[in-house]
This record gives sequence, C-alpha cells and structure tokens, in this order.
Amino acid sequence: MDLFDDLPVEAAAQVLAPGAMLLRAFAWNEAAQLLQATEAVLAQAPLRHMQTPGGYTMSVSTSSCGALGWVSDARGYRYAACDPVSGQTWPAMPECFLALARRAAAQAGYADFRPEACLINQYVPGAKLSLHQDRDERDLDAPIVSVSLGLPAIFLFGGTERSQRPQRYRLAHGDVVVWGGPARLAFHGVAPLEEGAHALLGRRRINLTFRRVRREG
Repeated sequence: MDLFDDLPVEAAAQVLAPGAMLLRAFAWNEAAQLLQATEAVLAQAPLRHMQTPGGYTMSVSTSSCGALGWVSDARGYRYAACDPVSGQTWPAMPECFLALARRAAAQAGYADFRPEACLINQYVPGAKLSLHQDRDERDLDAPIVSVSLGLPAIFLFGGTERSQRPQRYRLAHGDVVVWGGPARLAFHGVAPLEEGAHALLGRRRINLTFRRVRREG
C-alpha cells in the first residue's frame, strides 16, 4: 500500500460529463462515522452475494438500508421493502448517510435530494462490477450519489449507450460521485479491485450508493 493512499487530496470537483461530477475527498471528514453506521446496518442485515437473473453469483457482496432495498435473484432486479434473507424490513437509513447524500447532491447541482434506498457494496481484491445502467428506479429525475470508502478503485464511467467507451477514474477513500440529468442512465462499473490494505478497512472497499426509487408527489 502506498503510504500516501490514505491521505486526502485537496477537495475539488471534477466534471465527468454533463450532469455528472466527482467530488474529491467530499466524505473524508465523515468517513469514520459513516463506517461505524455501516457496521451497525450490517449487524442487522448482513452482506450476501446475490444471484443475477442469469444465475451468476455476484463477486460483490451487498446489503441495503432505507425504506427500500435492492434485490437480485432469478426473478430479476428490483426493490423490496423487506430483506429476503430475514423477512424483516431493511434497517433505517442512518442520519449521517442521509445528510451526506443530500449535501453531495446539492453540491453537484441537485437540490432537495431525498434518497429512499442505500445499497451497500463490499469489494475485496478481485471483485468487480460490470458495466450497467441504474434503471430499476421509477424516478429517473433524481440523481445517484455514490460514496467510496476504503481501498481505491477504478471507476468506469461511460455514456448512455453501451458501445461508448467508458473513461477510467481512480476513486480514493472519501471520494463521492454524483450523476443525474443527461448522465442519469450512463453506463458505469468498477474494474477488478487491486490487492492492497487500507488503514480503516484492510483488504476491503465499501461503496454506499444512494437512490430515489419512487417518484415524489
């Protein structure tokens, strides 16, 4: 591990595409609080490797919190009010999660963001997320807010057509990506996580992805 990997770069905003912004080190100061809240959520709804509709096991382990949780199995991708493993409602979204997501969205130009779901993804070395669109939500007017914690990762961000070659961005601990508007259906993914050790998370990366699922009003 690079001794300087755990030090935040100067906070800055980088436009990835119209409607998409990378906020460097935006969650740095709240990272310890976010991780503590994450562990509390996972104590109630443990991480699990979900199955894709095609029968593949995801290399990323997942859980959720909030009014709705993201679910994948042979029936397809969808949101559900209850954890299919426990049959219980998903843990409430921690207040520090909600506050950070709303603040990041506002910083990127999306005021009054009210996420209903937070998908928690855990990556270990070798885990990846193939290029995909977040299109299981009914409200495509609301942005996506994605928070990186732990090991650095290569984030792939493309256009609204799969054929468009994605750009590669190194996301470090505390970085936040927000995309919406014309970029809301951009294809994105994560390259296989490289080996390493993070001061707080060891050989892990945690990603928190906030979404509005249902249309308001």
